[in-house]
Amino acid sequence: MPILDLAGFLLTGVLSGLLAGLFGVGGGAIMVPALILLFGHLGIGGDWGPHLAVGTSLAAIVGTGAASALAHQRRGGVRWDLVVGLAPGIVLGAWAGAAIAGFMPGLWLKRLFAAFLCYVGLRMLIPRRATGHRPLPGKAGLWAVGSGIGALSALVGIGGGTMTVPFLARCGLDLRQAVGTSAACGVPIAIAGAIGFVVVGWGREGLPAMTSGFVYWPAVLLMLIASIPTAPLGARLAHSLPVAVLKRAFGVLLLLIAARLAFG
Repeated sequence: MPILDLAGFLLTGVLSGLLAGLFGVGGGAIMVPALILLFGHLGIGGDWGPHLAVGTSLAAIVGTGAASALAHQRRGGVRWDLVVGLAPGIVLGAWAGAAIAGFMPGLWLKRLFAAFLCYVGLRMLIPRRATGHRPLPGKAGLWAVGSGIGALSALVGIGGGTMTVPFLARCGLDLRQAVGTSAACGVPIAIAGAIGFVVVGWGREGLPAMTSGFVYWPAVLLMLIASIPTAPLGARLAHSLPVAVLKRAFGVLLLLIAARLAFG
């Protein structure tokens, strides 16, 4: 792998870790578009480039999500009863999302991710009004919510924090507990989603060496090396930098990336 391309994967990991720590969004919001561009530049994956980007992002999030969940657990910030309640639906939903992605043309998958980035970008630009708390749903309700979160997360290669945190906060959890519980939920999302993308991508023609289905392991390794140590740094910076201003700038950046993916 050329040095510049190797540096590109490392830089993607650094940025995804920092931004995840700063804003509480999953690294997939940075990993997937960066990987689409890097794979295109390297000429690997062909029409499967977007699928390879999503599957590779999910595999990397297994490591970063586990590190984040462990850090929150040390501070008592994970509601494991809710993780257990959501996990069965999350796993089934993530498998379903990966199966759907396997039948989607690469252009559709790329534009779906662009729509997701628009949603995240607008949420960062437009302040949300506080709403009253709703009671936590029962077992069936948690399975249903988990299924929806898992399916969409697997489709776009994220850990699900942009959906899980608002859901838990609306159900009355303290924001820190909502973020910590969401980080723990991101691990089964990433594991199930990555396995799903390995299965649906197995044996596809045009994929590079050192892949398992739609997971490209050199990129996973390089991004993990860079993102795991930088995520805690991003969390520390969140306490000293003007995060509200940075969020708006990041929101604009996501909208620009979305436009590039949708129309580029």
